[in-house]
Amino acid sequence: MKAVVMEMPGDPGVLELKEVAEPSIRLPHQVKVRIEAAGVNPVDTKVRARGVFLPDGLPAVLGLDGAGVVVETGPKVTSWQVGDAVWFCHGGLGGPEGSYAELAVLDETALRRKPATLTFAEAAAAPLVLITAWEALHQRAHLQPGQSVLVHAGASGVGHVAIQLAKLAGARVATTVSSAEKAEFVRGLGADEVIRYDQMDFVDAVLAWTEGRGADVALDTVGGVTFRRTCAAVAYGGDLVTLLDPGVDVAWKEARSRNLRIGFELMLTPLLDPELGAVRALQGEILDRCAALIDLGRLRVEVARTFTLAEAADAHRLVEEGHLQGKVVLTCGRAALRKHS
Repeated sequence: MKAVVMEMPGDPGVLELKEVAEPSIRLPHQVKVRIEAAGVNPVDTKVRARGVFLPDGLPAVLGLDGAGVVVETGPKVTSWQVGDAVWFCHGGLGGPEGSYAELAVLDETALRRKPATLTFAEAAAAPLVLITAWEALHQRAHLQPGQSVLVHAGASGVGHVAIQLAKLAGARVATTVSSAEKAEFVRGLGADEVIRYDQMDFVDAVLAWTEGRGADVALDTVGGVTFRRTCAAVAYGGDLVTLLDPGVDVAWKEARSRNLRIGFELMLTPLLDPELGAVRALQGEILDRCAALIDLGRLRVEVARTFTLAEAADAHRLVEEGHLQGKVVLTCGRAALRKHS
């Protein structure tokens, strides 16, 4: 089969499409999936540039998000049958188990039923960002109806999902964007207040929107200076959840004076720690709940652009440029742009 292989860390040029051995089912609860599409996430580019998470994880096939069709099941698999359409977030942090490939073998518990209304490409774009946004809002910030939420980079992969999930929870949402096109996009997702951070100070804008109080919840998807300045835009006793490492030079005075709760969201941790199986199960339940919302037309996933497996390096370059509206996807099979239930 074909897979995109990374032999060593480096620039996007280290990603090479190669012929590799087809994976085999080795354990009774494993499932073989023909991958139709694979999501490309910023973490993929970081793993490529900095190195894999797992010891002896090179050469590696990157990619956590995937969607495809079950083609073989182990003798004790009860949840899946050949022909089932599935999506998943698994692997991609080192070793051969990533989704930038034509086939993958996974434990049956790693798979979830693909939303019937999504194409494979749309489904592959979604799992990591859905889990990240859901955990950040509901498990870290404990979002409540009627609260005000600030979502940074609302047109991004996590951002555009977070806007929708916050609205579904009954919150009012402000979000930051960098262009008129993105402003129109996030309004279409339900954002109540759109802040052009290239034209105005987002802290002043949030304080004006909340009549000086600050947002009850803020989701930082940018990090750095944005994280530090966001402290001043959060209400007393509010929640600031970040997807990034704040760094060692953060002045915490503003956060302390406001008694903020600082939360960290890294949905990858359960993939690295086998003791967190219960958390992995909860992440699967999140995908099931989101699938139901998607099929009801209440939640959408935006695909910014698709590439073939052979174009994985170009996909990484685009993701590293930033400023995308939605997600980038690699199409691995002929059915990637079709729906299949």
